Amino acid sequence: MIEHNNILNTSIETKEYSTLNLGPTHPATHGIFQNILKMDGEIVMSAEPTIGYIHRAFEKIAEHRPYNQITPLTDRLNYCSSPINNLGWHMTVEKLINCQVPKRADYLRVIIMELSRIADHVICTTIIGQDTGATTGFLYFFQMREKIYEIFEEVCGARLTTNIGRVGGMERDFTDVAWAKLTIFLKEFPEFLTEFQKLIERNRIFMDRTINCGPITAEKALSYGFTGPNLRAAGVDYDIRVANPYSSYQDFDFSIPIGQNGDTYDRFMVRIQEMWESISIIRQAVDKIPKGAFHAEVPEFYLPNKEDVYSKMEALIYHFKIVMGENTIPKGEVYHAVEGGNGELGFYLISDGGRAPFRLHFRRPCFIYYQAYPEMIVGGLLSDAILTMSSMNVIAGELDA
Repeated sequence: MIEHNNILNTSIETKEYSTLNLGPTHPATHGIFQNILKMDGEIVMSAEPTIGYIHRAFEKIAEHRPYNQITPLTDRLNYCSSPINNLGWHMTVEKLINCQVPKRADYLRVIIMELSRIADHVICTTIIGQDTGATTGFLYFFQMREKIYEIFEEVCGARLTTNIGRVGGMERDFTDVAWAKLTIFLKEFPEFLTEFQKLIERNRIFMDRTINCGPITAEKALSYGFTGPNLRAAGVDYDIRVANPYSSYQDFDFSIPIGQNGDTYDRFMVRIQEMWESISIIRQAVDKIPKGAFHAEVPEFYLPNKEDVYSKMEALIYHFKIVMGENTIPKGEVYHAVEGGNGELGFYLISDGGRAPFRLHFRRPCFIYYQAYPEMIVGGLLSDAILTMSSMNVIAGELDA
């Protein structure tokens, strides 16, 4: 009888857990990566993330390509805001070759980068809403992303992976159609953003689902290397556009929105407020844009006009050398970072004077802050794990570079 009771008590006290594969091919993961979750019912006990399912060896490919041909590789990092990746890379090369970009090119770049930031945040905020069941807000506000892509298409002929700009500035100036589309966007977007906020921001279901969901403290965020909206949501006002200005960002007046709790709700609200700031920056750039050249005099990188190629020997030579990637680069070692949609996007470049980089490392913000994801979801519900991932805006292209 005593032995029977011991067996009974042991069986009652034994805890059983289940293992859940969240991804890599699961619509809730928002990308091609896997999380092996140890579950106690609906409670996440532990998580083991796995990446590498779309590994494309960007850095090694870049080390075998001429500098101009690396731009399309950067498109495939954070493809939700690829122009920021493009222009960040161009600024890195400009830093290496000591190229001074004209003021007009700086302002055109600012307009493009802030439009890209808005597009990135539109995707993130609407998906957070969608993952709480707010499909109306998603369908309504997502129209603005299409408006931005129409502007990109008019500027460079591409929409998602843009290959926009060139080393030394922009490939071309904005056309009258591009300016007209931008004017319409600046008029329409605030109305859409205001309506989206009214639908979501104070919605009781949305607040219950997002407040205290996936929180992280400022100390933890800094120790993990967070940057961008996820760090600012935790209360740290670090923004590269202010801390280390580039592309004439020092000419513009804007605030840095921050949160307090570092939870999903704060990450949502920081991105909402950043869109308001981006609209303000774009308006300032449009109002103050100077006249002049839209690219620097760097014939080693900027393709000459076709008319000159057909009639001038020097232009033909530069055209040939650029297309064939035969221009050599000064020796040097530089690091340049820009404020990407998800945080500090940096390029560490070492040149040995050859036609391609000796070493090129991309600092991808998603790759760095995704390491904190297991700690942020442990103890929460499975549904909270999905929302936390959405609010971090993890882009698989930045994980598997």
